[in-house]
Amino acid sequence: MKFTKMHGTGNDYIYINCFKEKVQNAPELSKKLSDRHFGIGGDGIILIEPSEKADCRMDMYNADGSRGKMCGNGIRCVGKYAYERGIAKKNVMTVETLSGIKTLSLETENGKVLSVEVNMGKPVLTAGGIPAVSAENEIINKPAVFGGRKYNITCVSMGNPHCVVFTDNTEDIDIERTGPLFENDGMFPERVNTEFVQVIDNENVKMRVWERGSGETLACGTGACACAVACVLNKKTSGRVKVHLRGGVLDVRWDEKSGDVFMRGPAEFVFDGNVEI
Repeated sequence: MKFTKMHGTGNDYIYINCFKEKVQNAPELSKKLSDRHFGIGGDGIILIEPSEKADCRMDMYNADGSRGKMCGNGIRCVGKYAYERGIAKKNVMTVETLSGIKTLSLETENGKVLSVEVNMGKPVLTAGGIPAVSAENEIINKPAVFGGRKYNITCVSMGNPHCVVFTDNTEDIDIERTGPLFENDGMFPERVNTEFVQVIDNENVKMRVWERGSGETLACGTGACACAVACVLNKKTSGRVKVHLRGGVLDVRWDEKSGDVFMRGPAEFVFDGNVEI
């Protein structure tokens, strides 16, 4: 099977062109290929498929085989792949996902995609829509206990459920211990991605992320969007913020008029390959 390795700010996935390849048992394939010692290595696999509603369809699986509804860094790479490989030679294209159809705006030069802006849609703030178990309709700067310690949390869905925690220093977080406490807590029936956020100034924040099904990753696009929304809701930053992740920087803005969140960042080709499955 042919595949392409790509990454968006260090969030690396294995991309499979399902216009040409047939994939069976995608969850097990993702677990096998994502292994960084016995496989190709990645945060998961992303299938690029035909769509009757958009220019193409994205189907994403985490490294543990669980299915994701949306992937902000992944969808930028889907846009780059679709443009450069001739699936959709458009500077504005649509991609179908499990969280709806997303519109991508591509910055190109000499036939190559330099960066992609994605309209990620409107954030979901209701507890039931995230989903999160809570007596409150919205969870904004609310106290909750994880592993015996109290945190103030803000919960947002950007196609995936996110729990944002503000901290004085992201480097002080023992994320390998703390991340799973949030991910697997009964408050989150579909598990949760957790962002630990340090505010630098009105337009810049640092973020580390623990992703459900993958652990700590170098970046998370939907997480960066959830972070930006949480910053505004908690009056930490303006509506446009640069989110500094371990793998790079994402530019996120929450548009006041439309209510949509826009995310811009790079999409990088790493290599093409063949794998026996």
